[in-house]
Amino acid sequence: MRRPGLRTRVTAGFAVGALLVSAAMALLSYQVTERYLLDERERSAGRAVLSDAGIVRAGLSGDDPDELEVLRSLDTGANRRALLLREGVPYSRTVDSGLARNLPDSLVALVERGEPGVQRVRINDRPAMVFGVPLGPSTALYEVDYLHELDRSLKALALVLTLAAAGTAGAGALLGWYASRRVLRPLSTVADAARDIADGRLSARLDPETEPDLARLAASFNRMVDQLSARMERDRRFAADVSHELRSPLQTLSSAASVLQRRSANYDERTGLAARLLVEEVDRFQELVTDLLELARSDQPADVAATDIAALARQVCRSRGLPAELVVVAPDAGALWQVDRRRVEQVLANLVDNAQAHGGGAVAVRVGRDPGGHVLEVDDEGPGVSPADRDAIFDRFVRGRSAGARGNTEGTGLGLALVAQHVSAHGGTVQVLDRPGGGARFRVVLPREDA
Repeated sequence: MRRPGLRTRVTAGFAVGALLVSAAMALLSYQVTERYLLDERERSAGRAVLSDAGIVRAGLSGDDPDELEVLRSLDTGANRRALLLREGVPYSRTVDSGLARNLPDSLVALVERGEPGVQRVRINDRPAMVFGVPLGPSTALYEVDYLHELDRSLKALALVLTLAAAGTAGAGALLGWYASRRVLRPLSTVADAARDIADGRLSARLDPETEPDLARLAASFNRMVDQLSARMERDRRFAADVSHELRSPLQTLSSAASVLQRRSANYDERTGLAARLLVEEVDRFQELVTDLLELARSDQPADVAATDIAALARQVCRSRGLPAELVVVAPDAGALWQVDRRRVEQVLANLVDNAQAHGGGAVAVRVGRDPGGHVLEVDDEGPGVSPADRDAIFDRFVRGRSAGARGNTEGTGLGLALVAQHVSAHGGTVQVLDRPGGGARFRVVLPREDA
């Protein structure tokens, strides 16, 4: 299972934290409010019950009192119900109130001992308070105060507090999203700079003044890029110097090999074979040195200018003995492209040479465009490139399985690496795909900048 991203975790953390805090505050507020309202209700109802007890006691003090008449004289309102127990006989203003059956035994026992009391119960699934007041040795007054209005108020309060907690959690999530965005913005800048460096733009740097808290990171990052740039420059100079120094002795070797080749008819078979092998290897060595020199300077910015790309593609095909009709130009391709002519010419030349050497020959060179930019495609009719090798094939000195499967293993191993370097210098992409009908299709996409 994929782990959530940092921004998601920060947002969730803020939301959960806000929910826990708001839920705790809501619960505490509910409990405090409930206790306060119930206590207030108990005190006010208790005073009313004591007043009613005084009225009942006075009403029962006469000769032959009418218990029901005494109860009817009480002002109990809509929420309270009164019950008089005298000599074990219950009296109520209603015919069958059922109050006697719902009196808590513990409260009855307390009143029988001569002590007043109150107890919270549920009668017929409704919350209520039952008050008991002793009026004599065998007489007691009980009143039930129903709390349905207070219960509705508490339920409304619980709903409001729940919604407030949910709203607070949502606000916490928004705050977490905003905070994570603010916190991660410098990291996004670092990621963008790292991407630019990976794309070959070594001038990318971070400004330590932008985020003072990340000044140390910015300074370390810039120092790393400086060291990387210096290292790459040293490597480039080394490759260029070595390649340059090799050209002079190679020229001498090439001249000597040419003399041997011209006189190969005078040699015996074994000596003639050795001379031919020497000439071929010297030519291959020259190609390698030339490619190394080109590779050493391929990290320089592209020198773009208006270029007739269709004419350039036909010229590359003719220079390799291929018909110009091999080039297929889409109607919307555009006549002139803003590209580095030398680099694009080498891209086309290397792709065509690769198709001729390893892909059974080039069958089409397409010039067009798509929503991503200008498109160059070179199709061949070889066995194609396996998916496992489609990224590695553009690395330096890589031939291996792909080249072996597609033909021979001759060549310098730098042709497709140069293609990738030149395309990257334009800010484009190159990939190898399967050609419909068999073979490989090398696809180059360059940013669209029509002349």
